[in-house]
Amino acid sequence: MPILDNHLETLNQALEKLGLRSTRQREVVYSVVAEAKDHPTADEIFVRSRQEMPTISLATVYNCLETLLECTLIRQVNFVRESTRYEPNLKPHAHFYCDKTGQVMDVQLPEDLYASLTRLVPQTASVSSVELNFRGHMPDQVIGQPR
Repeated sequence: MPILDNHLETLNQALEKLGLRSTRQREVVYSVVAEAKDHPTADEIFVRSRQEMPTISLATVYNCLETLLECTLIRQVNFVRESTRYEPNLKPHAHFYCDKTGQVMDVQLPEDLYASLTRLVPQTASVSSVELNFRGHMPDQVIGQPR
C-alpha cells in the first residue's frame, strides 16, 4: 500500500513544524493509520505495516506512533482494560465499543453537545479535549452499520 500523495504532504508538513524529517517507516505507519477505518491497535498497525515494509519492527511502529501523536496527525482511543487504538479522525466525536466483537465505531454528536460539556467544568479551567466513549453490544446484523 503506497502512501497517497495527500498523506505524504500532510505528514511532511506536520513533521517539519517540529523540526523532524520524514522517514519511510513514518510514511508507512502513517499511511496505515490514515487509511484505517477500524481504529487499529499498535499490533494491528505493525502487521499491516509489515505488508509494505517486511523489515519494520514493533518498536519502530511504536516510535512512529509516538511521533505521529506528537505531530497531532493521529489520536489515541482508549477504553478501560483494552489495548490503545489509533485513528486519523481528529474532529470532535465519540466512540462506541462493542463488548461482543471488540469493534470500535465513531459516533457523531451534535457540535453544540461538546460546547455544553465543556461548560460543566469550572470556568477557570481550560478544556483541551473531550473524550466520550460508549460501551455495550449491538445485534449481529447491526454491527458495522451506521445508526
